[in-house]
Amino acid sequence: MKPRHFLLAAALGASLLAAPLAPAMAGANDPLFINLTSDDGHRVNMAFAFGGNQHKRGHQLTVFMNDRAVRAASKANAEAFAVQQKTIAELLASGATILVCPMCMKQFGVKEEDLLPGLKIGNPELTGNALFQDGTKTLTW
Repeated sequence: MKPRHFLLAAALGASLLAAPLAPAMAGANDPLFINLTSDDGHRVNMAFAFGGNQHKRGHQLTVFMNDRAVRAASKANAEAFAVQQKTIAELLASGATILVCPMCMKQFGVKEEDLLPGLKIGNPELTGNALFQDGTKTLTW
């Protein structure tokens, strides 16, 4: 190895060792954005339960219901998603935001008038503002 290359490699190695590694940790009030794509009852419950628990701990919660998850947002599917829709109402009452994908609504035949009260139809501004807030952490179910 040429001396110049050795010095460059040594300097690079030293800089990597000296740089502190920042763990990926949530701040006390970092927002949480959950991307919910499933209409499987258990997975929907998991997303809402996890998000709801973090919301109670002070984290602003936004759930983006897209793909098949939009089915759980529809009053027309109340029988199949009774437990999940009760949880949606509780989360909304506690101040969480739940957005529903309009393209997915169309794909799965969910009409705007069938959405549960308090749900918002997502758009680039609403969804982007929630997703790209400083410190936002994201999860997907």
